[in-house]
Amino acid sequence: MTDIFTIGYEKASPDQFDRTLLDANIEVLVDVRAVAISRRKGFSKSALSERITSVGIDYFHLKALGDPKAGREAARSGNIPLFMDIYATHLATAEASRALTQLLELVAKRRAALLCYEAEAQHCHRLMVAKKLAKMADLSIVELSPLSATIPRRGRSGTGGHPGEGLAAA
Repeated sequence: MTDIFTIGYEKASPDQFDRTLLDANIEVLVDVRAVAISRRKGFSKSALSERITSVGIDYFHLKALGDPKAGREAARSGNIPLFMDIYATHLATAEASRALTQLLELVAKRRAALLCYEAEAQHCHRLMVAKKLAKMADLSIVELSPLSATIPRRGRSGTGGHPGEGLAAA
């Protein structure tokens, strides 16, 4: 069985973030942000890619798996059910399906982590992506936390044992 990892950089320093990826032996960081810019120093696409590559981790941006603007707005306003509905609809598009297939091929060959902003995966679309992949290929989901030295939480095929339990199926 293969794992799919998720990680958020909210409140993490670049050093904490990088160390977490290295400790988990991540080979490729897959950015699933629609807009790969950040107000947080070191986490915009160019700076992040350059820094991560310098420590031996490849960077890959899959914009097609990013949350559409309407979904980001719903999440920011606290309307999580609407955010999840918007993203589930997006995840069913042909463009997102092609990106999921591409991601699945990558995960089959390399140890990968899905990146987005939110510290907790249950508040982020990256968990919906991970759950969809888990169902497609019997993957185990592992949430990495750069803010904690604790053992990552695990879940299998999007069920139980991880913070996304109860999140609407993607």
